[in-house]
Amino acid sequence: MRIRDVAATRVRYGYRRVHVLLQREGWKVNHKRVYRLYRLEGLSLRFKTRKKRTSRVRVVPPAATAPNQHWSMDFMTDSLHDGRRFRVFTLVDTMTRESPTIVIDRSFSGQRVAEELGRLAGRTGLPKLIYVDNGPEFTSKALDEWAHRNRVKLVFSRPGTPTDNPFIEAFNGRFREECLDQHWFGSLEDARRTIEAWRVDYNTVRPHTALNNLTPSAYKASLTVNKALADSG
Repeated sequence: MRIRDVAATRVRYGYRRVHVLLQREGWKVNHKRVYRLYRLEGLSLRFKTRKKRTSRVRVVPPAATAPNQHWSMDFMTDSLHDGRRFRVFTLVDTMTRESPTIVIDRSFSGQRVAEELGRLAGRTGLPKLIYVDNGPEFTSKALDEWAHRNRVKLVFSRPGTPTDNPFIEAFNGRFREECLDQHWFGSLEDARRTIEAWRVDYNTVRPHTALNNLTPSAYKASLTVNKALADSG
């Protein structure tokens, strides 16, 4: 059964995202039938019950009005098969949800972060704002000088308040569930190949519910076309 095959390769996809992929393949099936079959096959996702927390007023970042205006970046940690740890530098466009790059290495400094952003400048351009937490790499003098030189504003979240930077938190959660938790890395090169393949799949294949089930790349392309039509009209 195709539903089982899709769920086996994309183990963190719920029935709605599976339904979108089936439609792309030409299957004439509605979401209700997919849901029934998904449940009958025992494919339902299991989520941890989260404790309710008291609501507090939080800072809502201004929304971007075009691709490549606002980025969000963070670090994650994982390990190889022998227990050696490595770090992952993640980056996402807050409007299109596209990930311009994911970088893997043993360690990072503020200077290394600035260098990676500099490499992206020639390929994608640079945003006006980048949302970050208060980690030492992001508060470093090297990154501050780079941001000032390139006229990029670093917007820091409040200490202990990840909800100030929701886009990278959501991206990292999907990345953890769909990639890091699903693979056993033999080496840094193995991790780089696997993670890059996931990033490309995320940008070009994975349906995104916040984008009306478009992929980040398709959504970005649609915005570009709409802007061109608006400018010409």
